[in-house]
Amino acid sequence: METIVFKSRYYTAYQPEKGRCFFAEIQGKRIKMTFCQLLAFRQKVLSIDIDAHFNPEENRHGIEILTLCNREHLFVLDTLEIIDLKMFVEGIFAMSELHTLVSA
Repeated sequence: METIVFKSRYYTAYQPEKGRCFFAEIQGKRIKMTFCQLLAFRQKVLSIDIDAHFNPEENRHGIEILTLCNREHLFVLDTLEIIDLKMFVEGIFAMSELHTLVSA
């Protein structure tokens, strides 16, 4: 049995009741991540310069190529998907922290 940790417009994060991993559903693909991989994912997503998506000299096509889990997964995301992904990642950690506080 899995619990939805956080859901955004484009993405969903799940966590099994037993086990210390997470699953992220991105572009219809379900990706299993350890907590360390989730932290690396957060760092990668938060380092994306969203302002560059609105400057044609910096990001002409308005896309990002994102690799996850040691380049095992590759995604091409547009500006709206990147904005949603940033909120998604922040939401995962906010809900996980809230769940930890409630469980304590």
